[in-house]
Amino acid sequence: MNYTTIKSLLASVALAGVAAFNPSYAQDIPLKDGYQLQELKKVKVTPVKSQGRTGTCWSFSTTSFIESEAMRMGKGELDLSEMYFVRHNYPVKAEKYVRYHGKSNFGEGSLSHDVTNIIKTHGIVPENVYTGLAKGEVVHDHGELFNVLESMLGTLIKSRKITPKWKDAFNAVLDSYLGEVPETFEVKGKTFTPQEYAEKVVGFNPEDYVEITSFNHHPYYEQVQVEVPDNWAGARYYNLPLDEFEQVMDYALDRGYSLVWDGDVSEKSFSHKNGIAIVPAKSWEQKSRKEREGMFEQYEPELQVDESYRQTQFDNYTTTDDHLMHIIGTVNDEKGGKYYVTKNSWGSESNAYGGYLYMSRSFVRLKSVAFMVHKDAVPNELRKKLGII
Repeated sequence: MNYTTIKSLLASVALAGVAAFNPSYAQDIPLKDGYQLQELKKVKVTPVKSQGRTGTCWSFSTTSFIESEAMRMGKGELDLSEMYFVRHNYPVKAEKYVRYHGKSNFGEGSLSHDVTNIIKTHGIVPENVYTGLAKGEVVHDHGELFNVLESMLGTLIKSRKITPKWKDAFNAVLDSYLGEVPETFEVKGKTFTPQEYAEKVVGFNPEDYVEITSFNHHPYYEQVQVEVPDNWAGARYYNLPLDEFEQVMDYALDRGYSLVWDGDVSEKSFSHKNGIAIVPAKSWEQKSRKEREGMFEQYEPELQVDESYRQTQFDNYTTTDDHLMHIIGTVNDEKGGKYYVTKNSWGSESNAYGGYLYMSRSFVRLKSVAFMVHKDAVPNELRKKLGII
């Protein structure tokens, strides 16, 4: 096997599957050299979108996940607004930042539970109701917006006295850049509030979803707080040993559920352009210039990742929390190597594979921080251990 073969697989999936996601199942995909398509055919997905020049992967990945969940539950194809969640998330994050005198994290990034928390209080709206784009804009770009918000908060916490008026000013900036959020809207002649739309049309219940992690500096089979900057809300995750962490992922995908993946994409061996992410046995530092240049052109063995190595990489900041994506299935190569089929939010034209990439089993074991999944996708014996009702 070589990476030319892998690229052939990726191209086959892109042509036969990704292009057909309208939405659809990835069926009848031609595979070469012994590759076997597995769970991908069981999960429906909506088209790849682009988060543009924003740090909103958390909303795009989780919204894509919710759209797949809606189809899994028989609710049909929905195109939901990512920026609606972003709009409602900023004020909550800002209030905590102010209450902590600027000592809480305030950035563009957040995590999957921030979407589900917004749904609990503010519901969901369709994309055509709230695009987050000003008239004439076609690409999301929050550079100026974030600079203005950050500057406002920086000035505020230096003030000798703070009044509640800052919240009105903060929201006015968000409305100016992203648009005012609707109290009601019409879909096919029916009027909904965002909460009614979430319940009656999308059918999404945030209480049905759990986040799972795997780190041995916390006790296993308990809910723990993952210490990453974007967990500004202090959410708690179910902590499993690494093998059982992987078991839940595979169990879910095998039964037609998908996952929101949170992890590290900063490594040289992660290449969205080439549509693949691996953990080579030979490190980047050990490679010659020629080996570095040809990393994705030929097969090379991968590290076998265990709990100890995973923990070390997290503790020394080699593994960081910097991107969220939507995992929709797995494929195997002829040697039994497993790759997780992953929908990114960098646009359908961001690589030759329709915006999808394939993360190897070793990469997922090493570089995952956590994932969100429906609680019914957790094996019964683990649900009992974790106390998931």
